[in-house]
Amino acid sequence: MDLKALAMGVAFAFMWSSAFTSARIIVADAPPLTALALRFAISGLIGVVVARMMGQSWNLTPAQWRATLVFGLCQNALYLGLNFVAMQSIEASLAAIIASTMPLLMALAGWLLFRERLPVLGIIGLFAGIAGVAMIMGTRLGSGVDVTGVILCGIGVLALTFATLSVRGASSGGNVLMVVGLQMLVGSAVLTCAALLTERGASVTWSTPMLLAFAYTTLIPGLAATWVWFVLVGRIGAVRASTFHFLNPFLGVAIAAVLLGERLGAFDILGVAVIAGGILAVQLARQKVPAG
Repeated sequence: MDLKALAMGVAFAFMWSSAFTSARIIVADAPPLTALALRFAISGLIGVVVARMMGQSWNLTPAQWRATLVFGLCQNALYLGLNFVAMQSIEASLAAIIASTMPLLMALAGWLLFRERLPVLGIIGLFAGIAGVAMIMGTRLGSGVDVTGVILCGIGVLALTFATLSVRGASSGGNVLMVVGLQMLVGSAVLTCAALLTERGASVTWSTPMLLAFAYTTLIPGLAATWVWFVLVGRIGAVRASTFHFLNPFLGVAIAAVLLGERLGAFDILGVAVIAGGILAVQLARQKVPAG
């Protein structure tokens, strides 16, 4: 892996992890689905306009269109929509921890459903990651965390896993920024329909933190991180790119603790370390499995 890919991976992990903290700030003052639909509309339009200025075309390949629709529905509408709703009642750090299990779910699906070979290191990492999640969940559930919010995040990470499996078709054939913009517009359209059905009459409390968080989420995790992810996958492949997810548990809880003052117990810290180690072990093991 070259230095450019390494820098892109670390940057993506930081941007991706910071989105939970900014989302938590937004949903404290605005209806979650409406705010997210507007965010995607703005990010998507910016992406499409900039892509056109760069000479990119919206005449995508059939594989790109399929991946764009799936990614827009599963990653943007389902995963982020459910997380935004959940973070009305659960902490940003917990949402980040649940979402960071996506590489473990991908490895588990490959091993159990698709009969992909997983070396011993990967199996150990898989069970270690699951143990880390169980450790954190046991502590949080015992302290009265909102179970509905946890379930919504769980459904969301399953949708994210499926979306990630489709990203290969979106990262090949060029027009990367156009694909990013279009899949955000897909997510915006779906979320707008959901917001009209569930958030009629909801009010917004305008505040400087909310506006700053909205602007940051729209431009950085929303547009920049997605573009970096697609480019990174195209450069080093989905398996290697997913290795950087081992940074997300650390970064997610650290950013939430610094900016939101969320408290972390000893079991939380230990669980995060175990999850991160498990993710890293799984991804390193998958890289060593020969193709075919």
